[in-house]
Amino acid sequence: QVQLVESGGGLVQTGGSLRLSCAGSGRTLSTYRMGWFRQAPGKERAFVAAITVGSLTYYADSVKGRFAISRVNAKNTVYLQMNSLKPEDTAVYYCAADTTVPNYRLGNAKADDFDSWGQGTQVTVSS
Repeated sequence: QVQLVESGGGLVQTGGSLRLSCAGSGRTLSTYRMGWFRQAPGKERAFVAAITVGSLTYYADSVKGRFAISRVNAKNTVYLQMNSLKPEDTAVYYCAADTTVPNYRLGNAKADDFDSWGQGTQVTVSS
């Protein structure tokens, strides 16, 4: 099973930007569908973005036009560029990987669709 480590979280003001990284080890990420999820206090883990092996991308409506997911296979890393951040984006952000989730499910992916997870990185957006 692949190991995932997120980094890049922090405190940013409304309208600011952050780039999260998800580094894989143990397996090459090039064969995995990758996703980003987030979990705010008292809420369920929610889908943010996903990318297929062929780099097709999917986004939750709440982040479309502001966030961008990408992958650099040579670095075994997936990124989440977050722009125009809002206080409601505050959450712990998790990277996830799976080899079997169908591409057609990625547009509305659920946490149960992915079987490998990182430990999460905190993103806090101040108003």
